Amino acid sequence: MHEIKDKTVFISALDWGLGHATRCVPIIQNLLLNNNKVIIGVTPLTKIVFDEEFPKLEKIDVVAYQIKYSSFLPLWLKLLFDSPRLFWVIRTEKKQLEKIISNYQPDLIISDNRFGLYSSKVQCVFITHQLFLKAPIAGMIAQKINKKYILNFDEVWVPDHEETSESLSGALSHGKQFHRNVKFIGPQSRLQKILNEQKAYDYLFLVSGPEPQQSILKNCLVSKIKKYPRFKFALICSIPTDVFENNLDVFLLPNKTKLSELIAVSDRIICRSGYSTLMDMHQLEKSSLILVPTPGQTEQAYLAELWREKFNCKVVDQKNLKTLKF
Repeated sequence: MHEIKDKTVFISALDWGLGHATRCVPIIQNLLLNNNKVIIGVTPLTKIVFDEEFPKLEKIDVVAYQIKYSSFLPLWLKLLFDSPRLFWVIRTEKKQLEKIISNYQPDLIISDNRFGLYSSKVQCVFITHQLFLKAPIAGMIAQKINKKYILNFDEVWVPDHEETSESLSGALSHGKQFHRNVKFIGPQSRLQKILNEQKAYDYLFLVSGPEPQQSILKNCLVSKIKKYPRFKFALICSIPTDVFENNLDVFLLPNKTKLSELIAVSDRIICRSGYSTLMDMHQLEKSSLILVPTPGQTEQAYLAELWREKFNCKVVDQKNLKTLKF
């Protein structure tokens, strides 16, 4: 990224939760430091992050993927049923990009997991930690589609360490590379480590991701609080909640400074094993983690097991949370 200077850059992130947007923040900051003009493609969800971080940068509305979980279907099956709409989104964003290129004449396009943001007219970069998918059924077909789209881009940036021994994403990004130009740019997090903070919470519930699974996890965790009046809890979520307990503080979408502080003053973190969340935990050097993979999301299940083996994290299936003891 350091060699990109004095360019006009268009960047946009997938709106699958907030993680893709948050991990683009340090990339955009680096681009700005090198005198690049940055234009951001936003959806209603990613705009939350980018308006907070870059209120003065120009933003363009782009079509939203609006991926949602099911309360009972595994994610791969939900995505299969949703595939006609998703292919329409990819075609639509491809058309939108051609208009953006015509109107703004960018020198570089950066897409974080948005498959349609490529063009033969401009250098195009794809950001992903999933070069190799973990799909249980029809996995070869999913991987073939994933590879087909990624090969449309001139470069791939992987937000991870290149050395396998240091990798945070493991086999998701490390394997027999199929793209001619893969660059490992290191883990990306917008959070900053805060030192010498005194513990304020025994447990922090960091609840994230699309509905309905965010609320399912939140409700499951909060229901346990009454059993532990001697402990102090914090809950971070992106959806308004009416939960009130004397030993619980609730924070709705705190800014990055407050989020960094809350993580720093919490003894143990219970969170999803989404990759952006894990990069944040790595950045803040938090090792006392209880990971709860989103049911049916094989990527999070793999990452949870990888972090159990590599970083000694505890992993609990969502269906077993009722038996979890604090």
